[in-house]
Amino acid sequence: MTQPPSVGVPACYRHPSRETYVRCARCDRPICPECMNEASVGHQCPECVAAGRRTQRSARTAFGGTVAGQQGTVTKILIAINVAVALVGVLISGTGALLGRGLFTGVSAIQAIGAVHATGVTLMPNGEILLGHAPGGTYAPGLDDGGWYRLITAMFIHYGLLHLLMNMWGLWILGRPLEAALGRARFLTLYLLAGLGGNVAAYLFSPSSFAAGASTAIFGLFAAYAIVVRRLGGSLAGILPILLINLYITFFFPGISKAGHLGGLVVGAIVAAGLAYAPRNARTQVQSAVLGGVLVLLAFLTLLGPTLHG
Repeated sequence: MTQPPSVGVPACYRHPSRETYVRCARCDRPICPECMNEASVGHQCPECVAAGRRTQRSARTAFGGTVAGQQGTVTKILIAINVAVALVGVLISGTGALLGRGLFTGVSAIQAIGAVHATGVTLMPNGEILLGHAPGGTYAPGLDDGGWYRLITAMFIHYGLLHLLMNMWGLWILGRPLEAALGRARFLTLYLLAGLGGNVAAYLFSPSSFAAGASTAIFGLFAAYAIVVRRLGGSLAGILPILLINLYITFFFPGISKAGHLGGLVVGAIVAAGLAYAPRNARTQVQSAVLGGVLVLLAFLTLLGPTLHG
């Protein structure tokens, strides 16, 4: 049985049965050892600690993001989504989809309905893909037929294990430092806009190709990394050779979407410049305007697609 405190001895305001001679440094209420929170001077009660957290401004990065991005959570989630989509493709059509037996043979159903292209496709039972409204198989709409979701889904679809591993390595190397510098929300927006920009470019300039992969977004991260590093006064010696190698591969290796890679690179550079060089006294407003403007521009260019392809 709990004994009441002695007469004249202060008791904890949260636990009246506990005697204490310690008081909160802010509100002067008596607090027992369980309720004590060490402060710079003395101790504080739980309510005063909570009130201080509400009024204290959270730490920010040089570009206005929260320091929570240092944990790389968004980067890890994006990698997990890409891997999960690849595994779903394997479950749907067998291991050949992951090992990569070519674009038009052995491709999984999830790849067939997710790659960026203008016209509809027909996925035949034997694994072949036919353009247009061919008889038989399963029809999947292209962008010109209203399949706008492809501009997003193509970012998370890969043609083979090597394709997946290369893009995830790039996301791991570039994503974590960018997420730490920009913050979670700004980094995620950069990634999605760059990927979207690359896919819109692939749709406009190579409408008949089956473009897919996170490389549109990865090229945007290359551009963003260069801009952020320069803005912080760093050197590009480490990243420039890798970017040049990837550009060489883009232009001189077959089966790679040049428009997609360059589109992601350009959009990533525009977004990163808006995030990195926004004036401090109007940073959020300028950053929001740049991000919104890029999204509107990409939407407008996408709507022009059917007219250009007609």
